[in-house]
Amino acid sequence: MSEIKRIGVGARMSEAVAYNGIVWLAGQVGTPGASVTQQTQDCLAEVDRILAEAGTDKTRILSVQIWLADIATFGEMNAVWDAWVPAGNTPARATGEAKLATPDYLVEVIVTAALK
Repeated sequence: MSEIKRIGVGARMSEAVAYNGIVWLAGQVGTPGASVTQQTQDCLAEVDRILAEAGTDKTRILSVQIWLADIATFGEMNAVWDAWVPAGNTPARATGEAKLATPDYLVEVIVTAALK
């Protein structure tokens, strides 16, 4: 049986959990109160960091869920996303609007990736 590996274990949740060749990342948020652009950049930098710690990278992302506090900021978020996502390795993705944990959070990114 495959071992379960937990990354960034906390009292409430782990930053990521890897099992059977897949890693699931907890929702990543940016600096509270920052712009959608900055929060998206922060989220994606954390995704890069956690994927590296798990032993993989953004070219191995399988799916992404992006939650926006206001769907009207879809274009602003996408401008950051399009500059970050690797051409030819774009994952399946869904984007929706949701009330996030606090009003200061404008973007949350949830990632599932294959391990190397």
